[in-house]
Amino acid sequence: MLAVLQLALLSVVALASPAPADLVNRDGIQSPFAGPPVAYYNPVDLGGTMFDNTGNGLGEPLNVIISGLSSPELIDGGLDGIVNYARAIGFSKECLDIHLGSPFSANLGDGHGAVNQTIELRQDYGSSEIGTCLESLIGGNHFRVYIQNGPLANSGALFLAVSKEEDVETGHDITPDGYNVGRDQLVAHAIGAKSFDDITYYTVAQNITGLMPAGSAGVNHGIAVDGIVTLLTVSVNARAE
Repeated sequence: MLAVLQLALLSVVALASPAPADLVNRDGIQSPFAGPPVAYYNPVDLGGTMFDNTGNGLGEPLNVIISGLSSPELIDGGLDGIVNYARAIGFSKECLDIHLGSPFSANLGDGHGAVNQTIELRQDYGSSEIGTCLESLIGGNHFRVYIQNGPLANSGALFLAVSKEEDVETGHDITPDGYNVGRDQLVAHAIGAKSFDDITYYTVAQNITGLMPAGSAGVNHGIAVDGIVTLLTVSVNARAE
């Protein structure tokens, strides 16, 4: 009987004890490290936004998220993992690795604040080596990558700002409805089984509403968005259930 009472007392003390310091930040918010892996954290919940910053007071939608629950070959693979998956779905590095224009930043609400894009990738028209040079001339689809990996929201998810752009003569302006069209084209190329460099990816898609507002308020070029964000979950060398 005494042993039972002692056990009960120890349980009460444990429940009343504060959470370990490494699981609570200075504002008293529980760290996501304390919980199970998640697909993503909503940037807005911790002061972020679902639009990047183009530098002119406007933004472009982060309209595709690659889930943090995707295979580690992609999520934990660094730039090589991102680029290899991009090549599997029809995108590659910029022509001759030359980037014109300033990078855009995004605040994913993960504690890092505004961070410049990790990389920008362009439609490769079937050639991972030189195809993006053609995209630079005639236009096509492209996306910027931002990684949610800060101390307040370390999902590992990749947030993509996807849009379809016009040719070089127009200054690569976004095509009419180019944010929605760019997202849908990327998703159409990604879903199912795709391979590059002996790695096979199987991608499933889910449309999510409520993460970003619909309309053109604050959107670069005044082009309206439909408010849909597509979540991609990518499995490597295995068909998703």
